[in-house]
Amino acid sequence: MTSGLDTQPSATAFDLEDLVSQAWRGYVRVPHFQRDFRWGRQDVARLFDSIAKGYPIGSLLLWVRPGPRQLVRLGELEIEAPEADRSFWVVDGQQRVTSLANALHPEGGRDQRFALAYDLRSSQFTTYSTQNDPWIIPLHVLFDLQGVLKWFSRNPEIADHLESATSVTKSLRQFKVPAYLVAQNDEAVLRDIFDRMNNYGKRLSRAEIFSALFAGPEQGADERLDIGLIAEHINESYGFGVIDDDTVLRAILARRGPDPAREIRSEFSDEIRRGFVEFPGENQEAAYQAGEEALRRSVDFLQNVAGVPHFTFLTYRYLLVVLCRFFAHFPDPGERNLQLLRRWYWRTTVAGPEIFKGSFTNAMRVLCSRVRQGDLVGSVQRLLEPVDRLDQPLPDLTRFRTNEAVGKMALCALWSLEPRSPRTGHPYERAELTEILTDRPTAADALRFVASRRVVPPEFRLWAANRVIVPNDFESVDEITSRLAQRPIDLDEPAWERVLTSHGMTLDMSQLLVSGDVVRFLKDRQEVLTNVFRDFLQRMAEWGFENTPPLGDLIIDDAEEGAE
Repeated sequence: MTSGLDTQPSATAFDLEDLVSQAWRGYVRVPHFQRDFRWGRQDVARLFDSIAKGYPIGSLLLWVRPGPRQLVRLGELEIEAPEADRSFWVVDGQQRVTSLANALHPEGGRDQRFALAYDLRSSQFTTYSTQNDPWIIPLHVLFDLQGVLKWFSRNPEIADHLESATSVTKSLRQFKVPAYLVAQNDEAVLRDIFDRMNNYGKRLSRAEIFSALFAGPEQGADERLDIGLIAEHINESYGFGVIDDDTVLRAILARRGPDPAREIRSEFSDEIRRGFVEFPGENQEAAYQAGEEALRRSVDFLQNVAGVPHFTFLTYRYLLVVLCRFFAHFPDPGERNLQLLRRWYWRTTVAGPEIFKGSFTNAMRVLCSRVRQGDLVGSVQRLLEPVDRLDQPLPDLTRFRTNEAVGKMALCALWSLEPRSPRTGHPYERAELTEILTDRPTAADALRFVASRRVVPPEFRLWAANRVIVPNDFESVDEITSRLAQRPIDLDEPAWERVLTSHGMTLDMSQLLVSGDVVRFLKDRQEVLTNVFRDFLQRMAEWGFENTPPLGDLIIDDAEEGAE
């Protein structure tokens, strides 16, 4: 339990001009346990609209303490901060402070969320455009009185609005930002305050709360492994995409215990934590390192055994958590168990979480509890038990959406065809998926419509038959249609047939595109893709096969048998 504040916070108010000046000079800093910047452009614009209207924007909570000489990153700004006896570390108000410092600085506009301007005609804050429109003043110009005067001298046609513009400038610069200042040496107290304050309003994610609670001291924070770095390492090593922080946290927790949804505040206190402790005495750094290694093995399995090339193709994230627990305890399960684990992954994927009579969280808990230390064969068999001999009906490909389970399953089947470029004939590589899907929530950017939706009747618009995997930015919809309809001069007939086959197409279908018979094309290709989908799922799930453990695990040693 934390001891509380040594002294009561003192209340003050900063002129906005003074606050951003302090930030630009490196005297306002963000503690490493803070969450990332989460606001969008509309949030930032709304903040400035409130300031211009004189509305309150809430109080800041600033931790007053010395700051070392260091490079400070604040939004888009990189600041060479000097060593200071008195710096302001933002415990509450990071989104506001970062927005103010960036939107009012010329370099902040490199991030479109901060590229704001003031429209003199509508008296509203809007997106800054590089077009030379004298009526729209960039916010960093509006904030600088000399800059405003120069703007009007260059644009005499708007001279009548100088008074209204300078009035907004004055409102911005002199706006009072209330703040509480806390002088406290115990960083745990500040993290406790941070946790409590962020349980109101726009709630923190569970991973953000966990990171704040177990952030460690400020000194050395840049060198320590954290949840975000684990996600970055996995993407850099495997090109799997950036796994979201909450999934990474659940994976770390699943490795350490069978309930990944347990209470997190006592995670590294063995004497307080409830339930069985699988790794007693393990500290946070060791847990993170081991969690990352288990995630690496899980991603390697998904890509190279289960046929899931990218995070956006992963049907259910909770299955990655279960895999992490499995590979944490059984890093080298052997070829037969990997085959059985692939069966389990795809059978469970097709069945969905409904077979566990509850939510995704409940399904995750049930499955993680079936993985038990020291019992490889039993763990695999217990995972397979709910889906043993469960031959599910084929999911319907007439509703294909990249953010839904069926769409993600279909994407894996399409990728198994090793799609080729209709320009070069070469197979697309996984690295191309990685590049185009960086930080994307779905795989939509790696797909193209074969025929423009304008010419597709409404009843066919969600069919998988009208989508192809094209993981680059070179071809538009119209270009893809024409490329799939005509063989390039530098590709011979066999090479062209390989291209079409890799997209679940035939030469006859290509000719249907040439003639403009879109409906017939979609019906014919949908039939082919349905067969591809069926064959892929059967190959992966192997319904109807016996889930016999590895032969070596069935042999009883004669010496042991005699001893019994």
